Amino acid sequence: MEAAVKCASSQFVGSSSSVSSSSNTNQPLHFFRYDSNRRTLKFKPRSTFSIRAAATGDSDSVVTLLDYGAGNVRSVRNAIRFLGFDIKDVQTPEDILNAKRLVFPGVGAFAAAMDVLNQKGMAEALCTYIENDRPFLGICLGMQLLFESSEENGPVKGLGLIPGVVGRFGSSNGFRVPHIGWNALQIRRDSEILEDIGNHHVYFVHSYRAIPSDDNEEWVSSTCNYGGNFIASVRRGNVHAVQFHPEKNVGLSILRRFLYPKSFAAKKPLGGKASKLAKRVRLSLNVVLMHVVIACLDVRANDKGDLVVTKGDQYDVREQTKENEVRNLGKPVDLAGQYYLDGADEVSFLNITGFRDFPLGDLPMLQVLRCTSENVFVPLTVGGGIRDFTDGHGRHYSSLEVASEYFRSGADKVSIGSDAVYAAEEYLRTGEKTGKSSLEQISRVYGNQAVVVSIDPRRVYLKSPDDVKFKSVKVSNPGPNGEEYAWYQCTVNGGREGRPIGAYELAKAVEELGAGEILLNCIDCDGQGKGFDIDLIKLISDAVTIPVIASSGAGSVEHFSEVFAETNASAALAAGIFHRKEVPIQSVKEHLLKEGIEVRI
Repeated sequence: MEAAVKCASSQFVGSSSSVSSSSNTNQPLHFFRYDSNRRTLKFKPRSTFSIRAAATGDSDSVVTLLDYGAGNVRSVRNAIRFLGFDIKDVQTPEDILNAKRLVFPGVGAFAAAMDVLNQKGMAEALCTYIENDRPFLGICLGMQLLFESSEENGPVKGLGLIPGVVGRFGSSNGFRVPHIGWNALQIRRDSEILEDIGNHHVYFVHSYRAIPSDDNEEWVSSTCNYGGNFIASVRRGNVHAVQFHPEKNVGLSILRRFLYPKSFAAKKPLGGKASKLAKRVRLSLNVVLMHVVIACLDVRANDKGDLVVTKGDQYDVREQTKENEVRNLGKPVDLAGQYYLDGADEVSFLNITGFRDFPLGDLPMLQVLRCTSENVFVPLTVGGGIRDFTDGHGRHYSSLEVASEYFRSGADKVSIGSDAVYAAEEYLRTGEKTGKSSLEQISRVYGNQAVVVSIDPRRVYLKSPDDVKFKSVKVSNPGPNGEEYAWYQCTVNGGREGRPIGAYELAKAVEELGAGEILLNCIDCDGQGKGFDIDLIKLISDAVTIPVIASSGAGSVEHFSEVFAETNASAALAAGIFHRKEVPIQSVKEHLLKEGIEVRI
């Protein structure tokens, strides 16, 4: 294996000599023990803190970070360091009160986060800090927790600083939940930190939102529209919070303005073309790479033991030569960085080696993820080997612990494949949710927006839709013997083993179990360059209310507009055409814009 993966700190996004090299890069696993039967958390009345703000250990170049142990805060850490600041981690409530500037990147589920804040005595200190109008930036869940309560696993009481209840998006109007992707802001009033965002999309990933009202009007600085207006950011005095992720791409300007408030003259927000949710183009690098245009990087060890990006034809990643070597398309960190510069909206790493016997032994892959997150400021998804397992010493690890390590290494989302198939089969057989599957464990703690299910079906032709008990479709192109129908059989273990479950049945089941997004592949189309399987994508995207990412088969820019025009796919993913430089990412986006499909530019 590639024993050492070197991270070049400023290789892709520019030079910053002031970036600190000190970091919590070797933190132990952090995960929640959350009782799902606990419907409402007790919130202790606040007493008066007598501790005064002090500069002890702090300077103008230090940011205090409240990391309570869930989700991907590495990307926030990397962004803060990229902007020239050191980080002091909160260990005690006093650290909050003594902070000069505090960033709270909340990730995960509302109830689990409040549980931790209350248990550690940090909820009270956080309220005191904010009520004293100290410099504060809450991110995503870090904004939601400021409200009175949430319906997520609730009702659950929040910090109660902003009037309002955080509720789930409705999907009855056809909008996908979670809300995942790059969307536009409607800036309501001077917010200071949003001055550079007016004509750009920012990245959202959430299932719950707060609604603007007369009671919280004085707080709201911007809104966003997704099936109706919701609060995208709040501001009062020195206190700021955003529902989106400012550590991603253009959002870095928000962090910069928060950290350097005196360096920018006030100006009006820029006008521009961003007006609604953009279609995502995703890149896949096997380790898996990106979305929206999503670039996917399939990563595996080659015959020399080095991690390389590869690409298969119908899942066969070896060259058709005498040597039969693993196809090598480049180094994962380098390619991910280049695709970020080229405009990919997300990067997905799919570890197709999988470390099936010992997922947490995959240290090179974890290091690839850490290095990539230092320079790639778009969402990162990682998949491969995320399941329960027992190591050679008899130590059992839950899928939650495995996912936690990937989150701590820089992943925004994790992708589950074979394990999701087995969980769905059991759920359909018994009709009961055990709460023990990887899907249920991870979504309960991190939220379903953090869980992607990768479905790998193979087309099976039929003469009649009554020939199987699974959902079938009338296909656009008849089968080899003139068959007019097909069902899509799901596979596991990299497409090597078929299972007695269809893609339609699997998609419906995993949505029930807690998946927040579906990555829909097609073995028949993989590597063929003839276009996406429109029949399959339409079948699945019409069947579920969560976002569906179309994958497998892209060979031209027209294939992307076709899949968005003819199906309800929220994103499109490609790999080989980007790796081989046959189609540039920007060409895809320019074509989509010409076709009237909004994308992030």
